[in-house]
Amino acid sequence: MEIIKYTEEWKERWDNFILSSNNGTMFHLQNFFDYHTPGKFKFDHLIFLKKNKIFAVLPGAIKDGTFESPIGASYGSIVTKDIKFVETMEIVSTLLNYGKENNIKEFILTPAPMIYEKYQNQNLDFAMLWQGFSFQLHYISSAIKLDKDREITGRFSPNSRRNIHKSLLNPDIRVEINERYDEFYPILLENKARHDAKPTHSYEDLMKLKKILPDNLKLFMIYLGEKPIGGSLMFFTNKRVALCFYNMMLYEYAEYMPMHRIMYDIVKYCTENGYSYVDIGVSQDTKAENPMTPSMSLIEFKEQFDAKTIMRNTFQIKL
Repeated sequence: MEIIKYTEEWKERWDNFILSSNNGTMFHLQNFFDYHTPGKFKFDHLIFLKKNKIFAVLPGAIKDGTFESPIGASYGSIVTKDIKFVETMEIVSTLLNYGKENNIKEFILTPAPMIYEKYQNQNLDFAMLWQGFSFQLHYISSAIKLDKDREITGRFSPNSRRNIHKSLLNPDIRVEINERYDEFYPILLENKARHDAKPTHSYEDLMKLKKILPDNLKLFMIYLGEKPIGGSLMFFTNKRVALCFYNMMLYEYAEYMPMHRIMYDIVKYCTENGYSYVDIGVSQDTKAENPMTPSMSLIEFKEQFDAKTIMRNTFQIKL
């Protein structure tokens, strides 16, 4: 096994590998990285070759001797097919040898949680830990396991059920899947400003992503009459998991519980379309000194929809 640096000639083969992999997501696609403004990041993506064929890939970048993955994305780390333990051991040892030979002082890797895998398998995690990696960070994330044989609202808290049923009976409230980003983005900006923050993506970024990956982004908008009062931008990351990247509402319409209704519509859509999980994202207190500090109110809100904790782990090794 050898490692080579990614070049443009590998783009189609890289993306095809991601789409047929066991643990790849849209955040690993070269098509995804193309939305970034040229020059914003200097990527150093790596390809693991065996018999001149792609065996694994690792997106990321090197800065000051540290190789970090992801860079410019939500999830990164090594992507593979459904492979055996001995093969994951070889991938890790090959990576560490490559690092030593190329003056890399440290690797920091954050994979997608295990729910994103087609066949859940922690071979790679163990292989990294056995060969010297340790955990740097753990983030608490929440995901709803979908079940087409269970009534959707029956799984939710009694309060959520009441709010959803009330919304469904109100003829003035509706949810649409549309492309009205012009209506959604001002709501996003207002919500972020309440927490002294800015969105990860500019409006132009979202337009680029929608153009590059049209099937991976879906915007759920909720209206009171003709007034948009909230929305959720979903990233359909692979064939198994849909990620709520932005859940936003106008707080002056909070009495209509727009987020309760929109979560119902998201869970219903994803269940009917064969997805296994809805990932509602991390729940950290971003103002706390310790980045692992949980946001209790956010976690409790997500638990109303039968969301369970999943860990987003970051692995680290110094060479």
